[in-house]
Order: sequence, then C-alpha cells, then structure tokens
Amino acid sequence: MTAAAGGGPRRTLETPVEFLTGVGPRRAEALRRLNIFTARDLLFHVPHRYEDASTVSAIARLRVGDDATVIGTVVSKGVLPTRKGLRIFQAVVQDPSGLIEVGWPGQPWLDRQIQKGDQLLLSGPVRFYHGRQLAPREFVNLGPDADPTGAGRVLAVYRATEGLSFKVIRQLVEKHLDALLPLVQEYLPPALLAEASLPPLPEALRALHRPTSVAEAHAARARLAYEELLFVHLLQRRAHALAKQARDGIVFRNRKELTTAFRAALPFELTKAQVRAVREIVADMCRPERMHRLLQGDVGSGKTVVAVFAALLALENGYQVAVMAPTELLAEQHARTFDALLAPLGIIPVLITGGRSPKERKLAATRLQSGEPVIAIGTHALQEERTQFAKLGLAIIDEQHRFGVEHRRALVERGGKGEKPDVLLMSATPIPRSLALTVYGDLDVSILDERPPGRQPITTALRPESARERVLGFVERQVTAGRQAYLVYPLIEESERSALRAATKAFAELAEGALAGRRLALLHGRMKPDEKDAVMRRFRDGDLDVLVATTVIEVGIDVPNATVMVVEHPERFGLSQLHQLRGRVGRGAEESYCILLGDVGPEVAARLAPFLETEDGFVIARADLEQRGMGDLFGERQSGVPMFKVADPLRDEALSEVARAGAERLLQSDPELRRPEHAGLRETLRRSYGRAMELFRVG
Repeated sequence: MTAAAGGGPRRTLETPVEFLTGVGPRRAEALRRLNIFTARDLLFHVPHRYEDASTVSAIARLRVGDDATVIGTVVSKGVLPTRKGLRIFQAVVQDPSGLIEVGWPGQPWLDRQIQKGDQLLLSGPVRFYHGRQLAPREFVNLGPDADPTGAGRVLAVYRATEGLSFKVIRQLVEKHLDALLPLVQEYLPPALLAEASLPPLPEALRALHRPTSVAEAHAARARLAYEELLFVHLLQRRAHALAKQARDGIVFRNRKELTTAFRAALPFELTKAQVRAVREIVADMCRPERMHRLLQGDVGSGKTVVAVFAALLALENGYQVAVMAPTELLAEQHARTFDALLAPLGIIPVLITGGRSPKERKLAATRLQSGEPVIAIGTHALQEERTQFAKLGLAIIDEQHRFGVEHRRALVERGGKGEKPDVLLMSATPIPRSLALTVYGDLDVSILDERPPGRQPITTALRPESARERVLGFVERQVTAGRQAYLVYPLIEESERSALRAATKAFAELAEGALAGRRLALLHGRMKPDEKDAVMRRFRDGDLDVLVATTVIEVGIDVPNATVMVVEHPERFGLSQLHQLRGRVGRGAEESYCILLGDVGPEVAARLAPFLETEDGFVIARADLEQRGMGDLFGERQSGVPMFKVADPLRDEALSEVARAGAERLLQSDPELRRPEHAGLRETLRRSYGRAMELFRVG
C-alpha cells in the first residue's frame, strides 16, 4: 500500500484483504478459500441469492404461518435453558402496533450483541410456540437510533466458508463498500452498455451489494454476467479469426460429380437441416481458410449422411479422407454404414484399427501411401506414426468430446506435402443453439435439429416397482418374438450404503429367475476394453438376447434388433443421459420401448416429465441444464475458455446473443483492442484471463 497525504495507508482495489479493517489473519485465510485475496475480489464477490425483507408488516397483523418482515424495538431479552440443555436466546420486540416474541435456539451469544432499545429488522416464519413467535431466518441490528417506522431492506446472501458466515461477509462488504466504489471505473464502451440496457459498473456493484429492490439486484447481476459473456465471445472470436488467418487450407472445387451421384442414389430425401449443413460445409471447404466446423445433431438426425457428402467432395478433388471414432466397435459401425451408403458409387472404405491383422494393416498402409483417393475409417490407429496419408484432405472426428486436443492434432498432422486437412468434428450430444455458439465459439457450428421422416417414435413410460413382474414379462415376450433388450442399472455392485439394485446382482437374479433360459450377458465399465467389445459384438450379431449393463452403453453401436430399454432407478440419471440411453433402441423397423422402472416421488416424477413427453434431444438438453445447471456437461474444453462465475449461458441466452454481437463489432473495428478507449477493457481481460490474452498480441 502507498501512503496517503496524511501519512496513513491509502486503500486501493489491489490492497490485500488482510489489511482491510475487520479482517485480520484468520479471516483473511478463510476469505482466501473463497478466492478473495484483494479488496477488488471482495467487491466482486457476488451474492448468490437475496432475502427480500423490503416489505415491512405490522406486528399486530402477523398470523401463525405467515412469512414476514418486521421492524421493532427490543423491550426485553434473555437466555432460556431447556431440559435437553439447549440454550435459547429470546427477545420481545415492539412496533407501534404491538409485540411479538423472537427466538434463536442454540445462539446464546446473541445476548451480548443485542441490547434493550436496539432496533431490529427481522425476517422469517411466524410459528406457534406458547403463542406467536417469529423464527428469524435473517435479522439486522439497526442500532438504538434507527427510525422504528423505517423501510425494509433487500439483504444479500453470500457464498460462505467454514469459519466465515455469510453475515460476516455481508458486514465486511457493507463496511468497505462506500470507500471502494469510488475507486471503480467503467471499462466497457458506453455504446455496448446502452445496447444491452445495463448500468455502469460502479452503479451495478452498489446495487449488487446494497439493492433497493430484488429487480435492481438482478439488473446489477446482469451487468457482470454480460461482461463475462462478452469476454468469452471476444476471446473465442479472436481465436477463431487468428486460426483462420494462420491456416492456409485446401481450396476444394465443388465439382458436383460424386456428391450429385450420391444424392441421386439416396433412397430418401434429405431434411432441410441436412441440406443447410451440407451447404455450410461445402462453402467452408471451397474457401482458402481451413475448415474447422462442429456438426452437432441428435441421435438419428443424419450426421453420417452429411459427413459422407463432405468426404465425397474431398475424394472428387483427388484427396484422402480420415474418419476417426473413439472405439473399434464404432469404427466398424461407421465402416459398415459408409459401405452401404457408398455401394451405388462403387466406393469401398478401408478400415484401420488396432485389431486388424498385420496383412490388413499393410494393405491399408499401401493404399494410403499411394495417394489414391480413399476414405480411411478407424480409431486412434489413424493418428499413429505408422499410418501415413499421402494426400489427406479431410479429417472427420466422431464423438469429438472423447478425444483430447493432442489426438485431434496428431490426426490432422498425418497429411503429406505440408498440407493441413479440413476438420469436421461430430457430436451426438444435443445442446441449444445459443449455448453451442457460446461454448464452441472458437468453431463454426452446424446443427441438425430435424429428424428424418419415417423414423418410428419410441414408446416411453415410467412404471412403479410393483410393475416389475409385468415389465420383465414384456421383455420376455419381446425376446420370444426374436427381439433383443437392454436392462440398465446405475451401479455395478451392491454397497452397504445403497439399496439400489446393482447390475451384477440383477444379472444373477434374472439369469435364474424371470429370464432363465435366455442368453444374457453383463457389461460394465470395469471390464477390460477387449472384454466389453466381445460382449457388444455378440449382442450386435444376435448371439445374446438381453444385455444387463451400466451406462457404459450410453454411447454405443447400432443394434437395429434391440427394441426394449429398461432403466432401473431412473432418479439416479440426468435427462440427457436417459436420452442417450433411449437412443440405443428404435434403430430398426420394429416398434421400440423405453421403460423407466422404480418408485419415485412427486419431485422426481416432475423432473422426469420432459423425458417422458418428448424425444427432442434439444428440448431435453435444455430441461436438463435448467435442472442441474451447467455442471461438467462439456468436460475439459481444453481451449483456454474460462469457467463462468456469474453468467449462465442458458439462463442468460438473450444477453449472450447481445454480447456476441457486441464482441464481433468490437473486433471488426479494433481487432487487437489497441485503441486508447479500449485500454481498460484490455487490462481487465488481461487480469481476468491471463494467458488467453496472447490472442491479442500485436502481429
């Protein structure tokens, strides 16, 4: 700290928190656990909710069962012991209309903090305990000189930690707010704030910590949320622009030879979403910049057909294509699908996986090294040193979230002659478009939000435990009719703490009971990869009737003959996870069913309702995010994009759109944010996101 004119320390926003009045070493240590290291951090410690005590009621009008706020004078107080040893601090407070008793069980120390004559603001439920008694959820000691007819307040409730309650944090913020606010300067351009109808930062911070209404507090939160969204969009759009500048791609020509023949040979019409995605991808591939696009679509939305169009555009330009899947089973499935789709054109893909024989690998390597236009489909084996493409023009990566950045980079670098292939990433995890544009802002995004016509709906139902026998009888009848079924459990083995049915125990019970005589197998995540593959192959090939499994099948292979999915203990699954599981059935011509089995309460039933009512993965994903929050839905983004502290890209969907448009305009006018009026913005970006600011280095 620097010295002020009078010789005392001058407080700044960078003052270490331990030097703030009322903190000290012990509280400073607790504050550090909340990532509060400086005065600035304390100022930006956002309340996670508010207690609305703004409407004050007259004490005489309170009734048992009310939840109310009152302001009254302490006329008597004391600590009362109970027979069980609990000590209760009680006070009687009075306003001009009457008296009420207030009780704080287990808080005898309040006797030292609250004195007769103090004015208290109290908020909480009114209960019956030897008469009316207010049980304060919140209280503020306004002191002996406060106006007893004063207004109520909106009280900020902060995220706290062991040894440091939210009330202590509130006191610290209140103590320093007036001194810190004048040190804050707005750094966002006024035009952006005006466009989003947001208050300047000093005003927002005041309203955040000391709001006059809940609406004002929400508007203040929106100012900080907008800033986070703006910064993320700035970083991602800058990364996207620099990547395009740095990647001289292959300029493909839309010759319309193989692609036109392929479309004519398709036995179905493309959906509007597929046509739109194909056009976006073709336009990308014909530009000088290398394509880096994400193709996102629900189960059954036709991503593979779109990917085939991209592959054929590369082939008709004389280039090779790599299609990488996370498992051998999925790679084999892609190979069969590509085979079937491309058979009318006489094009035969080559399969490259670790399980192929040395002879097969050698033949495949010869084809790749010859430079012959070919589609190579495989696993991680595609990005190994021994797999060399002579002329790789397009890399298609399926289930892209299951590959790390290094895996993707290694595949891209398999090309020859210094050329870098275009990249098409595919994902079957549907998320709302606005959220995709926020989370994947460093990519171009194509979304398939239509299902091809003719795909049969899956009958979905929730059944109680009492229906178990009937449900298993239905599974038995489906198997007798030549179909196959999945039975999914949330755990592998029983534990002493849990009454949940586990896959291992259920497998033994079913094999000896309801499904005795049927061909059953067990599949779970603790099995070795080759063991899991062997079981899935048997199920795919029809050598098994029923697969008893954990969620390891969530992302699996197509088994058109599987028509029944039974999920035990559905309360243990998220909606998106249930949707992915349901996607394992309904892939053939026969009617399919998904049955959730177990006794659930009204709250869980309400949570599961969106899954039972629709098969639209985007609707389900939105409901899932609203219920569970962002969480770890996207795993490790590995792109340098920071976690959101205030903003919620789903809840703040409209705000994110405004922030994205603002970020694009900023970068168009000042790509490196070098203008003097953007100095504060640039400095805040540097302080908040550190290394990511390398994106804004000159040159």
